[in-house]
Amino acid sequence: MKNTPSQYPSLPAFPHPCVPPSPRPHISWLDWITGLGYLFLYAPILILIVFSFNNSRFNVVWKGFTLDWYIKLFEDTKILEALKVSLIVALASTAISLVIGTLTAWAMYRYSFKGKRILEGVLYLPIIIPDIVMGISLTLFFVLIKFQLGMASIIIAHVAFNISFVMVVVRARLQGLDRTLEEAAMDLGADEVTTFFKVTLPLLSPGLIAAALLAFTLSFDDFVISFFTAGVGATPLPVQIYSMVKLGVSPVVNAISTLVLIISFILVILTEKLQRK
Repeated sequence: MKNTPSQYPSLPAFPHPCVPPSPRPHISWLDWITGLGYLFLYAPILILIVFSFNNSRFNVVWKGFTLDWYIKLFEDTKILEALKVSLIVALASTAISLVIGTLTAWAMYRYSFKGKRILEGVLYLPIIIPDIVMGISLTLFFVLIKFQLGMASIIIAHVAFNISFVMVVVRARLQGLDRTLEEAAMDLGADEVTTFFKVTLPLLSPGLIAAALLAFTLSFDDFVISFFTAGVGATPLPVQIYSMVKLGVSPVVNAISTLVLIISFILVILTEKLQRK
């Protein structure tokens, strides 16, 4: 009588001697520290977002879900006017700094001239120095030349620090540019201006869009420099939020802060994706 396989007891499966056992996941102390660091940074932001939907005027106890604060936000004329000022300033400063920063990056990358090292150091200063120092210096400069503080002064101040960021992003894009394409265009009869607009500029477009998004984000979110250079009748949104916070943190402040956070987050993601391309 033949024995069927079912008559034998099942034997435990042993791993093959040539196949190493899979290691168990191990969480190191560095992972714990990193997690606590992220929690410390982003827990207040999450609390702000959650309490923007709280059905209570006090950000202490959760009373229920509501969208009333977002409705009241769009009914507040002061906030809407401040949002308008911030958008105008951000768009204008982005456009101006994009043109100047791109031409500066082009000149710094393509040409060698006397004092180039010194000019590079000067261009990096707005990135390095603290915002409060730049804000005070710009205010003193406007007072010295008797320039009236207002929307124009904020735009000039934002252009002053946005040029450096645009130059850094565009110059990084220029480093990976294939110059043989430009040489091929010139060999086919195109002059330098035609080559720049027909060949170089399309190749630079991802870097230009990334630089524009970064400049818009920095200008729209700036508080310190805007606080020192803003005048009567031109109050940007961050300065308006600060004046509202001094009287107490209202859920309306949480709502506008949440919207600004979402817009900034989207712009930063788009900038990162375009820079990787």
